[in-house]
Amino acid sequence: MDYTIEVLTLPVRDVDASLAFYKAIGFAVDVDYHPRDGFRIVQLTPPGSACSIQFGEGLTDAAPGSARAHYLVVPDLAAAHAELVARGIDVGAIRHKTPADAWAGEFAAGPDPERRPYASMADLADPDGNTWILQEISRATAG
Repeated sequence: MDYTIEVLTLPVRDVDASLAFYKAIGFAVDVDYHPRDGFRIVQLTPPGSACSIQFGEGLTDAAPGSARAHYLVVPDLAAAHAELVARGIDVGAIRHKTPADAWAGEFAAGPDPERRPYASMADLADPDGNTWILQEISRATAG
């Protein structure tokens, strides 16, 4: 039996500000449906992803900004970081697990010197404080 994650619901305060943020990152708008007052659903998909995000009005009672540590995986973290910064997105510094082979929660600045899969990351947050971790995983070397 396959179990796939199709959509993650993010709690947001300002739907239009969130929509602008995720479009600036490069997410494609799949749906922006507002059939009545008090209900709106916006669904977007990151480039290359099979999983989408959604937010809006009347979707969740979770506190805005309470979604934590969802991962956005990229094949080249330095390139993704530079692209997002050029788009005006506030992205934290790149860091890597150290020591990567026996990681116990410590990090060092910059990308992993060997560019090992799952070792390098950077953080960002949407306008409400929902957090994301950009993580470098080259599918060719992930094994």
